[in-house]
Amino acid sequence: MPLEGSAQVVGELASRGYNAEREAVTLIETADDPGETLRVVVDSVPADTLKITAANVREVRESLEGGATSSSRRTGAGTGTTAGATDAASTPDERSDAPEEPSELDTQQPDEDPLVSTGDSSTDSTVGDAAPVETGGSFERKIDEALRSVEIAGDVTGQSTGTGEYKNFVSVFRDRYEKLSSKLRGRVNHRPTSTIESMTGGSEVALVGMVNDVRSTASGHWLVELEDTKGTFPCLVMKDRPLAGLVDELLCDEVIAIEGTLSDDAGIVFVDSLHFPDVPRTYEPSYADRHVQAALISDVHVGSQEFMADEWDQFCTWLHGPQAEHVEYLCIAGDMVEGVGVYPNQDEELDVVDIYEQYEAFNEKLKQVPGDLDIVMIPGNHDAVRLAEPQPGFDDRLRDIMSAHDPQITGNPSTVTLEGVDILMYHGVSLDEVIAELPADKASYDEPHKAMYHLLKKRHVAPQYGGHTRLAPEEKDYLVIENVPDIFHTGHVHKLGFGKYHNVLAINSGCWQSQTDFQKSVNIDPDAGFAPIVDLDTLDVTVRKFS
Repeated sequence: MPLEGSAQVVGELASRGYNAEREAVTLIETADDPGETLRVVVDSVPADTLKITAANVREVRESLEGGATSSSRRTGAGTGTTAGATDAASTPDERSDAPEEPSELDTQQPDEDPLVSTGDSSTDSTVGDAAPVETGGSFERKIDEALRSVEIAGDVTGQSTGTGEYKNFVSVFRDRYEKLSSKLRGRVNHRPTSTIESMTGGSEVALVGMVNDVRSTASGHWLVELEDTKGTFPCLVMKDRPLAGLVDELLCDEVIAIEGTLSDDAGIVFVDSLHFPDVPRTYEPSYADRHVQAALISDVHVGSQEFMADEWDQFCTWLHGPQAEHVEYLCIAGDMVEGVGVYPNQDEELDVVDIYEQYEAFNEKLKQVPGDLDIVMIPGNHDAVRLAEPQPGFDDRLRDIMSAHDPQITGNPSTVTLEGVDILMYHGVSLDEVIAELPADKASYDEPHKAMYHLLKKRHVAPQYGGHTRLAPEEKDYLVIENVPDIFHTGHVHKLGFGKYHNVLAINSGCWQSQTDFQKSVNIDPDAGFAPIVDLDTLDVTVRKFS
């Protein structure tokens, strides 16, 4: 494809890890063969080059064109350079063996249970000082505002009524039980605990309850205590039963259903089957009626010394180019800034120490995004909102600061519907708890999407109370996944992963912050500088790499 317009030149250079002087872009664009000129320029500059200069391009043009450097150009000339050449897929642990030539990541089609597919591209150079984004004269994103639609549901902003009293906690847990038990009662012949207590030994029973306790017996069996609105009842899972493998997936405070048989003395239920609220296996997602894309990112962390400003500049330059012509939405799943006092000695790793100045700096970064994108943002645990979930959206002062392109700011979690496609946006603090509590083969930081599968299975974004995840007691539980989303988007763990669970696309989008000293101390190796791009008409994923 010929390089027609400076935007395409900028995009091609950015995809290879380079920034460029404005004059250098013009010299490439007006060359007799822009594609060949760009290729030779990139091949000829030293390995540690950060920015392509006009002098670099003039030298190449003199060798290719016999000294001609006029501004005239031959329309349609050149072999062109197309990005996105297919590379072999690899997991994050395999990236160290990647070829040295920088390139964008390939399109990856997530299957039912994939590895994290991030391609094998890498680069030895980084972008230098931030330069103005070149939008070019030949490329213009075609926008039909009549086709766009953004709707938001499940936002706690302005709805928070909890005072922290005991009755508030009773209310939120009762609401959780009612919502999730309704999804299970059609699958089992539920009887309340008060009724089961009066039944005779040997009776077949079914119970829907909240997990109150899980412990092993001296014989290695599992005792699961379930609670409903009438009381509690002990349920025994024998260690030699196939369903015993499900017990290590249980978290306290989640709602499940069991079927089984009462013991002879009617004091315990021997469990024969166990059910989660889950996503129906027959679930069919919704799709947009046209080819349109959304960029899903999170954990920008502006204000940190490790914020990847150069990579962010590359991402924004790419958004201005023709390869991003179908990207019309940008969804940011929390942690816009690094925050203050979030972890020990954080002040030693801050580039901007004032929280409001951090948001002002983030707003400047947001200005680099094309103004014709619809932007939706939720807060995270580093942001200046309450830590307890659900988190309301930012207050008016912060909204006024983050005014670039008039983003839609909503609470954490919220369901954002883009042209009929439901995206459940949740920052993801509870993923730490899921990964800590479940066996490594079922949930890990290396494959964060698999931890997300368990939240979908439990139909709750933060099922366990009292651990890492703080819960704000409200009149209702905003953290229940009442309606199945088409896309589940999280961040927080700074790892990239995506896959499909019962046709729901789960994406954890990595971050824009390189490894901090604190992360080194807790063995967190972040996947930084990635931007998953989702085709809303197919739910296919392309991961773009800018680091």
